[in-house]
Parts: sequence; structure tokens; C-alpha cells
Amino acid sequence: MKQNKMLGMALAGVAALSMLAFQAEAKTVKVTLHATEVDLPIDNKGTMYRTWTFDGKVPGPVVRVTEGDTVEFTLINDKTSKNSHSMDFHAARLDVVKDFGSIKPGENKSYTYTADYPGVFFYHCGSDPMIQHIARGMFGAIIVDPKDPKAMPKADREYVIIQSELYANPDVKEEMMQNKWSNVMFNGGIFKYDPVHDPAATRWLQAKPGERVRVYFVNAGPNEFSSFHPIAGIWDKVYASGNPKNVQHGLQSFTVGPGDAATFDLISPIEGANAIVTHSLKGALTGAIAVLMFSNDADSKMGRGEQILVR
Repeated sequence: MKQNKMLGMALAGVAALSMLAFQAEAKTVKVTLHATEVDLPIDNKGTMYRTWTFDGKVPGPVVRVTEGDTVEFTLINDKTSKNSHSMDFHAARLDVVKDFGSIKPGENKSYTYTADYPGVFFYHCGSDPMIQHIARGMFGAIIVDPKDPKAMPKADREYVIIQSELYANPDVKEEMMQNKWSNVMFNGGIFKYDPVHDPAATRWLQAKPGERVRVYFVNAGPNEFSSFHPIAGIWDKVYASGNPKNVQHGLQSFTVGPGDAATFDLISPIEGANAIVTHSLKGALTGAIAVLMFSNDADSKMGRGEQILVR
């Protein structure tokens, strides 16, 4: 009896130490983004489009934290902006009115939240009309890595892909409401990573055969669903919302709705190309195709560091 009691106390002590260790590892991450309205190219030929952005990029910067971290966020709406803007993090649990409310040009807003759930989450401007702010480019991804480093198999390479629709006249909200888009894009560009359908494309994704390639996929919409599929491949693992607890195995396609996200693992046993697409083919054939080339001489920088979102 005494031995059992001592064992129980020892186990409780170990558990307490483990909890303290995790608490010590959790950190505060400061994130500041600027809302700016700029002209950016939307195809491989350099056609310019008036975008509304975070930090002058479409998509906005990838934010990356660890489960349990505290995020101290500040949005600065550039004084040259002509519109009010805001920030809605799908990884946060806050007050939609107080925290996600709009700020005028020249103003700033800050709030703090804890990244309670691991996964990949959408972030976007939620100012009215939200459909227009998203369609014009105010979106991005936040990756919340699980606190347990063994919760998912280690990835050899990682890529972020964000799907969105292009509306020919970004000033006409009614066309967005009627879903009259001209193209579906990955990472803000038409056939951005597809030299097959657009010879002007100079970028594609790269990995070596046998490597585990992890794709963090977000569907910014604002309207279309994505049937996310690797042509000539099979998703080894799929995690709805990127949460390790939501794992599925051996899927051909997985549906991701507007405003949602998922994490996909892909492994090719051979050299050659896969084409990552939305299998809603009108979307794919107007721009939403990314070629992933598996070769033994793949660029070692691709899918690592700053090259997880290929600009």
C-alpha cells in the first residue's frame, strides 16, 4: 500500500514537471501586419491588378506559432489606404465586435489570444463588404504547430498553397455576390506554378522521391469549394484543419470549403511530376494548378525556410 502511494506521488510529480516544462516552452509571439492597397501582378506575364493586402503581398505573410503560444497582434491600416480594414484570425477565440472590428486609414488596433488548437488556419480582413476585401487579396495562413513534436510524422519539405478567385472588376461587389469570377488561383497567381499550361511560368514546387511533402492548404474563396487532388499521386495523410487528431489516410481528394483549411502529406516513390489541383475543373483550367516535380536533384532550398510559400 505504501509503495503504491509513493509510486502515485512520483507519477504525479512527473506529470507536474511535464506540465511546467510545457508552460516554460510556450512563448509570446508578436505579430504586426500592415493593411496596404497596392497594384500587384496576377499572372506570369505581369498583368497588374489593384489589390488590398497585408504587408503588400497576396497572400499575406505566413504566421507560424506553436500550440499554447500567446499571440500579440497589431494591425496598422496604412494612412494611404482608402478603405477601413480589419483582421479575423480563425485560430483565435475573441470578441468579433471589439477585436475584429474595422479601423480607418492611419489607425491601428491590437489584441492578444492564445493559439489553443494546432493546425493550419485562415486569416482575412473581415471589413464590410467582407466578400470584396477577401476577393481583393486580404488573406493568409497561420500555422499552429502541435506542442507534441511527434504528433505528426516529420515533413521533409513544406509548402503553403492558398486558393482564391479572381474577379475581373474588383470594384463591382455584385459580380462577387453572383460568383462571376474569371479565374481560380493558387497563391494569388494564375497558373503561377504551372509551366505546362502557361509557358511564361518560371516557378514550380520541388521535392525528392521518397520525401514527405506537407502541404498546408487554405481556401480563401470567397465562394468556391476546392476538391483538392494530386494528379498522379495519393494523399498519404490528410488532417482536417491541420489538427493531428483529425488524420485520415490514403485519400484521392479532400473537399475544403471557403474559409477552411487542411494539411496534406504527399510522398512519391518515383521521379516525375504530380499536378496539385482543385478537381473542380473549371477552377483548375483557369489557373488553379501547381506542378510538384519529384527529382533526385531537387533544389534543397525549396519547401524550406522562406520557400514554403513560393513568391
